[in-house]
Amino acid sequence: MKNSILSLFILVSTSVFSQSTDYNVSSYLTEGTKALNTHYIGEAWLNAIIHDDEELGYNITKATFKANSTLDWHKHGTAQVLIIVDGEAYYQEKGNDPIILKQGDVIKCKKDIEHWHSSTKFSDVTYLALYGGGQPTSWTEVVTQEYYDMIAQKLKHN
Repeated sequence: MKNSILSLFILVSTSVFSQSTDYNVSSYLTEGTKALNTHYIGEAWLNAIIHDDEELGYNITKATFKANSTLDWHKHGTAQVLIIVDGEAYYQEKGNDPIILKQGDVIKCKKDIEHWHSSTKFSDVTYLALYGGGQPTSWTEVVTQEYYDMIAQKLKHN
């Protein structure tokens, strides 16, 4: 009997003090969905945290790429900011040398600048991408496995 009363008391008190469900709460920790292999090599998961929100006017996407995975060359109609949350990434803008980005790094790519980014050869990467809404990504050129491997070899000692 005491256990029944205690259980009932706990059940009633948790329902009285539970959070309201009037809020739309999501999490950037959610892995997301496996992306189709359309404009990249390897394995990637995407979590559209904020997507096509007219009031905000920008998108936030969490992307996780397994090691040895890369996006193709592309550009955006707005600036893009990448925040490296975990792991390491290769990043290159057309006409510039590639670099390695590490956890905690933040980089801004200006509007209409052709670039690519990826995980490194031996490290997964998770990043948050912030970019303007309403304008689709323009895919410009394939990053081949041979090119990716050449970049990995070049940056191996960095």
